[in-house]
Amino acid sequence: MHAPLFHPAMKNVGPIRKELGLKTFFNMLGPMINPAFPKKQIVGVFSLELARLYGYLYQQTDKDFMIVHSLDGYDEISLTGSFKMISNKKEQVIEPEAIGFKRYRQEDLFGGATLEDSAKIFTNVLENKATEAQKQVVLANAGMAIWCAKPHLKLEEAVAEARASMESGKAFGVFKKLIS
Repeated sequence: MHAPLFHPAMKNVGPIRKELGLKTFFNMLGPMINPAFPKKQIVGVFSLELARLYGYLYQQTDKDFMIVHSLDGYDEISLTGSFKMISNKKEQVIEPEAIGFKRYRQEDLFGGATLEDSAKIFTNVLENKATEAQKQVVLANAGMAIWCAKPHLKLEEAVAEARASMESGKAFGVFKKLIS
């Protein structure tokens, strides 16, 4: 969710952050001060050091959490290589193949040159019309988020739930409802 719209403090610092044009402390603080106070949360981080720090901080809470960091620098499961997953239950390095996905090249996941390109890719993913690489990365991340929310499932079941939502059009329907 767009923090300046939902968090009063972020509304005030947003213009300053934009003007600076670089990552600030607020990029790191945002998930920790989520005004919705979620009891279950998945957070992607851009560095291994930050993943470890978040892991330590989240362990001091009563949240069910999952922190993901692709070891090649992405703040999500990129499927371009291994990723680190830290939760309140365990910490491990996971290969894409170990969770039923293949590896992709960075070029396969290009997010578009413009905001309009990115929006079109996003819509295509939700409508199940994106490239296979784009859909698989979204499914890996959505599956991990579902697994965090429903830890009684196996990861493969959580990914299957994400896939069913995408392929049935339910995910796109929820997005349209959110917009309206």
